[in-house]
Amino acid sequence: MSAPTPKAGKGRIRSLVRRGSEAGKQPRGGAAGAAPPEGSVCRRCGAAYRRRTWRRGRPGASAGKSAAALLCPACAQVEREDAFGSVTARGGFLVEHGAEILRRIDNVCRRAGRTQPERKLVSVRLEGDRLEVRTTSQKLAHRIASELSKAFGGRASYDWIDRDGTLRAVWEPRARPA
Repeated sequence: MSAPTPKAGKGRIRSLVRRGSEAGKQPRGGAAGAAPPEGSVCRRCGAAYRRRTWRRGRPGASAGKSAAALLCPACAQVEREDAFGSVTARGGFLVEHGAEILRRIDNVCRRAGRTQPERKLVSVRLEGDRLEVRTTSQKLAHRIASELSKAFGGRASYDWIDRDGTLRAVWEPRARPA
């Protein structure tokens, strides 16, 4: 007796639909070309390339046989000042609580960097009543904007740009009553 053949479910059907995708599409952050050698270590941040992805290096784990020292895609992106996400805000609230806001942004970036070393800050500028944060990924910008609105109140709005895939997030701090 032979086993019955499984029916094609929606998951199988949907996985076969390839409409709207290109066959040779490369990830936006990474440079097109050959992958770095296994065991490579970023000379700037210490991330290690293991099992086809960049991971936060463990002490002693990357000091292997022949680890090549090169820049990971995120550090190369920071060097080029190429941002895929940005968060902007303005208002008097930023002047009063600038140090707290910068500390919160730093905490969000550290937390993201532990598990995903390719999500980094490109630049942070707090000048007077204007804040501009640029990041290497959309997700980190999204996290920063939502964390600021959660911690300090206000509203975050998100705008994904179709032509280049960047995220522009705007955080509007809540006006404090006088």
